[in-house]
Amino acid sequence: MIKRALSTAAFAAAAALAAAGAWAETIRIAYIDPLSGPFANTGAQGLAEFQFYAQQLNKKGGVLGKKLEIVPFDNKVSPQESLNQLKRVQDEGIRYVTQGNSSAVALALSDAVAKYNERNPGKEIVYLNYAAVDPALTNDKCSFWHFRFDAAADMKMEALTAVMAKDKSITKVYIINQDYSFGHAVADSAVALLKRKRPDVQVVGNEFHPLGKVKDFAPYVAKIKASGAQAVITGNWGNDMSLLVKAGKEAGLNVDWYTFYAGGLGTPTAMGEAAAGRVKIVAEYHSNVANNKAAAWDAAYRKQAPKGNPDFYYLRGKNMFDMLVAAMNQAKSDDPKKVAYALEGMKTQGDLGELEMRKTDHQLIQPLYVFTLQKSAAHGGPKEAKIDMEHSGLAPVTDARVEGYVTATPTSCQMKRP
Repeated sequence: MIKRALSTAAFAAAAALAAAGAWAETIRIAYIDPLSGPFANTGAQGLAEFQFYAQQLNKKGGVLGKKLEIVPFDNKVSPQESLNQLKRVQDEGIRYVTQGNSSAVALALSDAVAKYNERNPGKEIVYLNYAAVDPALTNDKCSFWHFRFDAAADMKMEALTAVMAKDKSITKVYIINQDYSFGHAVADSAVALLKRKRPDVQVVGNEFHPLGKVKDFAPYVAKIKASGAQAVITGNWGNDMSLLVKAGKEAGLNVDWYTFYAGGLGTPTAMGEAAAGRVKIVAEYHSNVANNKAAAWDAAYRKQAPKGNPDFYYLRGKNMFDMLVAAMNQAKSDDPKKVAYALEGMKTQGDLGELEMRKTDHQLIQPLYVFTLQKSAAHGGPKEAKIDMEHSGLAPVTDARVEGYVTATPTSCQMKRP
């Protein structure tokens, strides 16, 4: 376990300051994600959870005796708008940035942060990526200033296809994704891993659609239905996930869905009971995992969750901030360069197992779960389905836990350190 650097006396003093509302300094973290437009719900979810983390940390005295503050910036899920917001962040002297929705945004931010830091020694910014999973970010596009706390797309697909490969009833698979870097990474990984694990399975469709612009997925669903596929693989997120599965439900599409983000805000509600036993998700957490040491945190968030954000979703966000705080304490500083050096290579025990920020590429190695949405126990489902999602009557039940070392794919990163 990481030991906190604050002495008992210093911690008590910091806690007293916090209780009095008199903070000497504030560590600000810019949250650059969509807070308006078609993906506003996903941005709102992360913001609510991260502000909850800051609230809980500040109640205990903050970090290094300083208050933690999450400062929201709306990027409308646009790379160009994200760069505009990053300029505001730089002008305001904020030294930490977090973002997760859209790998296109992530690639633009990572490159811009690296260039800014090279031109502005002593004013460096660290970029904390909690959900953008294009493998390029920790391979050929890796950066010392970028740290990813979610599993990369190929790591997630390794876990998802491990479960899929065991289902011998699947002979035809349809792949559909958003038409940008992440969607193509998901598709490429799915094709390659199916070929290796189930060469008998036929990929009967590999389709891409515009990001956030499709209002009616009925034409796409018609193609899936006509293909005879028993399973669909998709990395869709936000409204593109909700609307796709909703269209499938309305068309009576009888397939199993293998997804990254069907647990995202609004999607379980949109899918309804038709998803029970049909929708699988790969993620680092769900509320019904066995031996859930994050259960108390989960319950505390739910008690004060803002309307419309009822579930605790981002354990990786908690992991991110836990490790950031530990790195600051280890460095005895909130200076971004010192913190980055403390963070890379860090190993710690998370709520659900060991976490390692791999030094070679700044990719977090962590356990993953593949789980199926079932009717909740209260609605006649299995006893393990205790906590449902969004009060939808759908609850996650574990199919498999995949340890971090199993999904730790190799990296081509040639890290350049300052």
